[in-house]
Amino acid sequence: MKKGNVAALLPIGVFLVLYLGLGILFEYGMGISMGFYNIPIVVIFLVALLVACFQNRSLSFDDKLVVMGRGIGDKTIVTMILIFMAAGVFVGTVGRDSAESVAYLMLSVIPAEYSVAVLFVVSCFVSLSMGTSVGTITLITPIAVAVAAASGFSLPLCVASVMGGAMFGDNLSFISDTTIAACQGQGCQMKDKFRENFKIALPAALVTLVIILVLSLGTDISGTVQNDYNLLELIPYLIVLVGGIVGINVFIVLLLGILSGSIIVVAEGAVAATDLLGNMGTGAAGMFETTMVAVLVSAICALIRENGGFVALLNGIKRLFRSRKGGQLGMGLLVGAMDIATANNTVAIVMANPIAHEMAETYNVSRRKTASILDTFSCVFQGVIPYGAQMLVAISACTELGFQVSAFQIMPFLFYPFFLLISSLVFIFFVPDDRGYVPDHAAARMEAAVGAAEGAAGDK
Repeated sequence: MKKGNVAALLPIGVFLVLYLGLGILFEYGMGISMGFYNIPIVVIFLVALLVACFQNRSLSFDDKLVVMGRGIGDKTIVTMILIFMAAGVFVGTVGRDSAESVAYLMLSVIPAEYSVAVLFVVSCFVSLSMGTSVGTITLITPIAVAVAAASGFSLPLCVASVMGGAMFGDNLSFISDTTIAACQGQGCQMKDKFRENFKIALPAALVTLVIILVLSLGTDISGTVQNDYNLLELIPYLIVLVGGIVGINVFIVLLLGILSGSIIVVAEGAVAATDLLGNMGTGAAGMFETTMVAVLVSAICALIRENGGFVALLNGIKRLFRSRKGGQLGMGLLVGAMDIATANNTVAIVMANPIAHEMAETYNVSRRKTASILDTFSCVFQGVIPYGAQMLVAISACTELGFQVSAFQIMPFLFYPFFLLISSLVFIFFVPDDRGYVPDHAAARMEAAVGAAEGAAGDK
């Protein structure tokens, strides 16, 4: 093991200072709307990479390029990038109209007093199917505003219910970039992470739903919300959702979703056949920044690891968290701190992945549990910070429709992220981890053995 070197962590510090400092300046000092998201995060990571390249004079620049190349060319990074692209093409193909159809269908058949609960459930389903919390909030918040205006429910409660449901799916969806980043970074199957994660997310969602129902039944309401809906376009989302849960290879699932979506949107006349490829390209292009972040962070982390930064960080964590359960909490706090600093849960996971990978080995924590902790804690913090994209998009959607609401009015009603945190702590400290960390070579042997066993069973 290399000797620890705290100075090797300087690139991470430079990134956090620049990104967080400029974000606060833009958002609160200069009053720029969505200030944190006006900062080119790729440029900030390039500055951090430059800092990493100037460190460790004992290595030539060519040797540092070799180190970076090994980091970028890692199987998990390549797989992550390909999944990002495929997920982008899927979203570009099917569009997002079906999300509104689900919401309006449920609102039309369920009594008005359960409208807020419907918003939460619909947001859970839509975000689980679409894999994006921001996209879900963008689509469903206008419906939440309509529900509040027509029924008399509190607008902050309606908006917070949408945000909570959106974070539920962001945490669990097979095509969510957070799920992709956590699973590929830790080398675990998405179905295994889903099953592990579901144990945390479902109790939090059920408690949230009960609280929403209690508040709803104590509110005087009137009026209904109705609109047209078309559920045929929902089929591709269901294919991806069901296929992922049963364990079909993620690339096959996405290809089936893209194929079925293409047939449906063209047959319905929603998209001209000549425009379909353009939509696919637009969807893939929407993943450009996330892909470049993955590439740059993998290069930076490779240099930090080579220079002894991760050893120093792990030594510090081991001094602070001595037990196995404490190590798991340390993983959660690590990714939470990254998320508070970057206001982006995917970036937080990508940055925390290599450190958490080594922590999992040190504390003997299974890959699936590590991925679950990273994804869950990042969504907890992202779901409540007042300067996150989710909160800013929700407020912006309300403002565009002529309604004013602030982050601090919404935050007390963000039940799901708070209960998700409680559920996560219960999961860490009271639920036993059946299987510990499996080294890469051992995991490969296990996968080969399982494949051989399945092949033999098939021959019989």
